[in-house]
Amino acid sequence: MRTHQKLCLSLLASTSTLLISSNLLAAPVVLELDYDIPVQQNQVAFVPFAGDSVLSPIILNDLSKTELKVTSKDLPQQPRSISELSGTLPVWQSMGIPYLVVGSTRSNRGKVVTDYEVIDIKSGRVIEGKQSLTADNNKESMRYAGHVIADKVYELITGIPGDFSGRIAYIEEVGTGKEKVSRLKVMDADGENAKTITEVAGSIFSPSWSPDGNRIAYSVQRDKSYPVIYVQNVSGGSASALTPFSGSNLSPSFSPDGSKILFSSSFEGSANIYEISASGGKPRRITNWPSSEVQPSYAPDGKSFVFVSDRSGFNKPQIYRYEFGSGNTTKVSNSGYATSPQFSSDGSQIAFLSGRSAAIMNSGGAITTNLGNTGIDEAPSFSPNGKRVVYASTQGGKGILTIKSLNGGESFGKSGQGTIRSPVWSSSPK
Repeated sequence: MRTHQKLCLSLLASTSTLLISSNLLAAPVVLELDYDIPVQQNQVAFVPFAGDSVLSPIILNDLSKTELKVTSKDLPQQPRSISELSGTLPVWQSMGIPYLVVGSTRSNRGKVVTDYEVIDIKSGRVIEGKQSLTADNNKESMRYAGHVIADKVYELITGIPGDFSGRIAYIEEVGTGKEKVSRLKVMDADGENAKTITEVAGSIFSPSWSPDGNRIAYSVQRDKSYPVIYVQNVSGGSASALTPFSGSNLSPSFSPDGSKILFSSSFEGSANIYEISASGGKPRRITNWPSSEVQPSYAPDGKSFVFVSDRSGFNKPQIYRYEFGSGNTTKVSNSGYATSPQFSSDGSQIAFLSGRSAAIMNSGGAITTNLGNTGIDEAPSFSPNGKRVVYASTQGGKGILTIKSLNGGESFGKSGQGTIRSPVWSSSPK
């Protein structure tokens, strides 16, 4: 089965080229190309790239976590390009494996260039032509390049962008009471390369990524003080206080264009939802009910947001949706206890906490996936393409981050020190 689509491809001459430095992707030339996307095929042969020992294990590991069944074992040969298949294509076709990934690396002026191809074995065609990616020759850049290649391979085969080059932010807590220390950490989507962004004596709550994947907003509550929301660049530098108001300032959420932040605050009395410039300033109150309104989260199109209110009764929180254009509010959730909503990137699903279970509902409020009781009453967070979620739990007294596939891929966990809370998945840094 094939789907015929028009896509905007980043092309330079006949080669798709990305330049990876420590933090930047080069701006592409955008052309429109009309071609067939193969879909609903579930097996890939991956040949480790010639001249490489760093990228291939990362790419193979990433792809193996998806619904694609990937193998690098018992292959008839180790080609580096389609030209080396000229005499052996029938052998590959007889194996019944639909796709083959091959490539090689080379040095160019101190950088590492990777050329690779995704081959439709049945037709002997290279899907979308040869790909080329250039990375700085250091561990950080090479690791990121591996994730970017895995993203592209997944997209060429499935027609859906990969989610490997995004990162996951989470909170790690050790100690209790006045001895509690909280760390805001960021790791790669494969559970590796964890780094501490900030550490405080006290509590950190509800991290939220900016759309470009370069900033995180989060709340900090130190001893005998109100929670304050800070915004910090992930690449370094000090955090700037966004809400120096005398109240509980919690649950920041970046607008889709990154210019504004929604948050909840009690600085004017009961908790309400406010909107503020991402660079600070005077907030604008949006809700004004006598009940408490908390945990706002922008919809992907920026035209509405979901939030939690107890207007239905004490200890009966429900999820509502506010429309910016009309100011109308409608109830979304149908369960008896619903909190911590977060949209998928296409707006069709909402991850939330249903009672004590991490769950997913559609935009109409019907639960589509129940992930069960995680032990710490937290909701899941979607990956950028909506095909996976990450959530925190406890197992054997240890904090665990679980990355779970929603479409038949492999799920896996990553343990940490103390209690792990509030993981949230970013898009790829831009």
